[in-house]
Amino acid sequence: MLTASGRYTGDSLKRRQDMNTETHSFNLGRFECLAVSDGTMTYAPPTFPPPANFLFLNAPPERRDQVLSEYGMEPGRWGEWISPYTCLVVSTGEHLVLVDTGAGSLGPNTGELLQNLRSESIEPDDIDTVILTHGHPDHIGGITDAGGKVVFRKARYVMWKEEWDFWTTGRAEKALDEHSRGVLMEAARRNLPPIQEHIDLISEEKEIIPGIKALAAPGHTPGQMALDIFSEGERLFYTSDVVLHPVHMEQPGWHAAVDLDPDQVVRTRRKFLRMATSENALVFAFHFPFPGLGRVVRKGEAWRWLGFK
Repeated sequence: MLTASGRYTGDSLKRRQDMNTETHSFNLGRFECLAVSDGTMTYAPPTFPPPANFLFLNAPPERRDQVLSEYGMEPGRWGEWISPYTCLVVSTGEHLVLVDTGAGSLGPNTGELLQNLRSESIEPDDIDTVILTHGHPDHIGGITDAGGKVVFRKARYVMWKEEWDFWTTGRAEKALDEHSRGVLMEAARRNLPPIQEHIDLISEEKEIIPGIKALAAPGHTPGQMALDIFSEGERLFYTSDVVLHPVHMEQPGWHAAVDLDPDQVVRTRRKFLRMATSENALVFAFHFPFPGLGRVVRKGEAWRWLGFK
């Protein structure tokens, strides 16, 4: 296990030579943590817009192309974005917590969470707390199995009340565009009702369990939740979908096609990036290259990502 205060510091952040692309363990103070891959999803036409438009919907085209070229991408030839889906397990010594459940059967290369948990000798019934950061299919798709049965049967589930209400009271159907409504609502209807008797809904920033605090992170969805995870002076921010791509750190005003409230996304993003730099905290980003871990540093009036090399 690696320590957050050791290997994960500033420009020395390096990828472990022996690390696979399925699980990655690290320590945060006395907490034992595990990044667990649920697989990947390919975002490409005709199902999705071209990646440059999908991820950076409001970016001025010339400036967008310049920035992407600095990342080694040719915008006109960037035909697909292969996004990792990475969940997080935190063992506090008293609780075994899973943050987000992956996409289940959403795509041909998703739904690997359970087999990757089992490769680390973690069974579904070992999980006692499941934190759902928001209601998109790639975060709640693993709640139920193919037969509609709850996978993590012994867990307490936690979600922001605003988010739960959005997906379960008819509000989402009215807010979502026709292109995405079917897939998003099908996932919500399949996965949320089965846990209704086991869900704790929170509406304020507070500790869910000792050392894991819920943080309001609206914009991407109305009630998205981020997490402040802390132990023995070390800190990690689980940002969920506050930031979808490293470019969003250097261009925090650019939003994605899937962000429901773009102005709020930008406010939330700036807030969390300021927090991450001021605290010198580890950051865990669901869609970033596996294992989704890194740090954030200032770059002029914006930020940049220091991930594993």
